[in-house]
Amino acid sequence: MAWRKGCEEVANSKPLFLTIYTVVVIGIVVSSFYVFSAIYSSNPPAAQSSAWLSSLSSENTRVTDQTLNVSRSAVHFVPRPSSGAQNEWSRSIWDVPPTNKRMPPLSDFRLTKALVQQRVKDNVVIVTFGNYAFMDFILTWVKQLRDLEVSNFLVGAMDTKLLEALYWKGIPVFDMGSHMSTVDVGWGSPTFHKMGREKVILIDSILPFGFELLMCDTDMVWLKNPLPYLARYPEADVLTSSDQVIPTVVDDSLEVWQEVSGAYNIGIFHWRPTESAKKLAKQWKEMLLADDKIWDQNGFNDILHKQLGPSVDESALVFAFDGKLKMGILPASIFCSGHTYFVQAMYQQLRLEPYAVHTTFQYGGTEGKRHRLREAMLFLDPPEYYNPPGGFLSFKPHIPKSLMLSGEHNVGSHFTLVNYQIKQIRTALAIASLLNRTLVMPPLWCRVDRLWYGHPGVLEGSMTRQPFLCPLDHVFEVNVMLKKLPEEEFGPQIDFREYSTLDNPSLPSEIKKSWLDVKLCTEGTQGCDVSNDTTTSVGGVLKFPKHSNEETFMKVFSTFKDIKVIKFSSVQDAFQGFTDKEREDKFRNRVKRYVGIWCCVPDLSPGHIYYDMYWDEKPGWKAIPPQTSEDDHPPW
Repeated sequence: MAWRKGCEEVANSKPLFLTIYTVVVIGIVVSSFYVFSAIYSSNPPAAQSSAWLSSLSSENTRVTDQTLNVSRSAVHFVPRPSSGAQNEWSRSIWDVPPTNKRMPPLSDFRLTKALVQQRVKDNVVIVTFGNYAFMDFILTWVKQLRDLEVSNFLVGAMDTKLLEALYWKGIPVFDMGSHMSTVDVGWGSPTFHKMGREKVILIDSILPFGFELLMCDTDMVWLKNPLPYLARYPEADVLTSSDQVIPTVVDDSLEVWQEVSGAYNIGIFHWRPTESAKKLAKQWKEMLLADDKIWDQNGFNDILHKQLGPSVDESALVFAFDGKLKMGILPASIFCSGHTYFVQAMYQQLRLEPYAVHTTFQYGGTEGKRHRLREAMLFLDPPEYYNPPGGFLSFKPHIPKSLMLSGEHNVGSHFTLVNYQIKQIRTALAIASLLNRTLVMPPLWCRVDRLWYGHPGVLEGSMTRQPFLCPLDHVFEVNVMLKKLPEEEFGPQIDFREYSTLDNPSLPSEIKKSWLDVKLCTEGTQGCDVSNDTTTSVGGVLKFPKHSNEETFMKVFSTFKDIKVIKFSSVQDAFQGFTDKEREDKFRNRVKRYVGIWCCVPDLSPGHIYYDMYWDEKPGWKAIPPQTSEDDHPPW
């Protein structure tokens, strides 16, 4: 054997080489014993309590995800850097801990300086936090940072279910000790306000560690590495985002603080561990803990405005709070709100590269936030999201140019445009329900903006173009559309997807290859007769008669039940209506709840106007606010 031959050679060599060879062999044996004992130890010693952050990992580790079934192609690895320095880390994100290793005790996940230090780079750490209900948002947040090759971040877990889930996914996590519910708490609820207080407590806890802190909400995503931008303003104690919707600058410099009228938004803000910043965090925390009726963001704005001004030298920074704290306001054009990104597309108009988008200024709750990110193809979904049972139904909307561009942009012309689209979507929903397919919603066009208060159509000074591609939640109640309503009253659930689904790079290639285009035709014309082999498609195109009834749809498209995508060239005049009266009643009962309100006509109370899914069946229907309190209800 080779090893025996080696020993014989050593035995015949000089004593010095024998000694060296013996030492090497002993070293290998001792090292092997240590490594194997560490690997198979089920109870690692306290000195190894942070092994989830510091243990070495194999570059060939397979990543599995039972919760979201994230494919390997959706997971990004970084080369394993050398260890030892504060600005390095020894383990890549998404490296899953060995399955034969027990999870460390909860006490090992306490927030400490040593724990944070293992994630710090250039003295900066990026932090978000949440509960299990926001797991998919957190995974999206992490993935976007990893795609940007940013790894110096931590996630605070407000419940143990999230902490365990993130640990087993290899995501650096710490326990916030909040013992919070695992469900979505809803904006404005008492638990929501509790989450806000936890954020302030977290900031106040991390700043004394001496690290810079970029604190983020989970309902935002990073589009570009923000750290080089923040480093451009080393004198700033605090850099905050805002709800500013009117640009004060047209480049990537900080906002002109004197012109900012929107609230400072605490969904994205950067803190340096200066005495002024630590003093601000401490007083802000004490303010909120003393009065549980104060909203955390309002408290932040109030305390900063105790003293605002003058400017810091010739810079865009401003003295605030105690007259010593130096604050800057991040430009809303590139540190985007839900308005500057999804409605104004301000960064596009100014030819700038956005760093982040925060899903504010939306009207569909958590579901609306998720849907907006999906529309922008910024959300991490599992593969099955792009391959629903029954396949997709899509259609090309038809909108006359006059409805988009002619006449004045006002409430009346807006409703004329939107109602024209609603009628087509209603037909598509009916067809999707019949064929048991998931409807790909079309892009939605609006002529006026939606807000919470009266306005002239678009905000004066903003960059909102008319018409503009508006988010689905401007018109539709996304949260209601996703709600599981009882079938005995509302008929079968109608699943839907965002308009960008079929363009999303995550869409599997086999879905794109299984495609049928449907072109409407007039029955009796050549190739448009159900009785004459209409179900035969030519070149992936099927001619289908206009004004078809329920039975015709079921008969023809049962042949194509295995096709993944069926796309209609139009749905106008496609469906004559249900023949099953009971099914139609249930369908109507469901979809009339799908539309919401437009808000609001200025100087009127109430000033909102209800959308109506069946507006065309009501002669004389007008886009006007409720005239009496008795009229102030949805049209159902």
